[in-house]
Amino acid sequence: MEKFTTLKSTVIPLPLNDVDTDLIIPAQYLTSISRDGFGQNLFRRLRDNDPNFPFNLDKYKGANVLVAGVNFGCGSSREHAVWALTGAGIKVVIAKSFADIFFNNAAKSGLLLITLPEAQVERLLVEAQAGGLVLTVDLENQTVQLPSGEIFSFEYDSFRKHCIINGLDDIDYILSFKEKLEEFRKNQTLTVDCTQGSKK
Repeated sequence: MEKFTTLKSTVIPLPLNDVDTDLIIPAQYLTSISRDGFGQNLFRRLRDNDPNFPFNLDKYKGANVLVAGVNFGCGSSREHAVWALTGAGIKVVIAKSFADIFFNNAAKSGLLLITLPEAQVERLLVEAQAGGLVLTVDLENQTVQLPSGEIFSFEYDSFRKHCIINGLDDIDYILSFKEKLEEFRKNQTLTVDCTQGSKK
């Protein structure tokens, strides 16, 4: 998993509520268990039906930050929705709220989800729709900085923060304690041997 500390990027706005995982990546494109290749079909139905959909516009190309409305990522528990976003270059999603399962899937894949108050999200959406909004996202300090220098703070789970900053998925996190685990196992074996020896 890629490490994340600070990101400065233009913003792509998605002023929609209840964006579900089937809208993010339609079911007909779930043809692989690999994480690769889903980005090209991100929001495929919306992109095909609306030439002015933000992901079709040149002014948002290369944006790594997506701003959306309420309950982003609702619907099914498919991890492919996260993979589609990251495959399309999205590293941060800012919204008013997220679906719980989607939030957990995102954290495990290194996609940073930031919840901000409604008024702040609405402001970002308006400025992003005007074009050219650039935000600096600092996970270490848990801040989002606007071009004016104004800062929005956000809360984030300390465990997930540690994992994303260090590029660790759940298995990597466990393996980071390999030496301590081996030492513990070694000590347990010595304890058992000593106990058995005392009974002879």
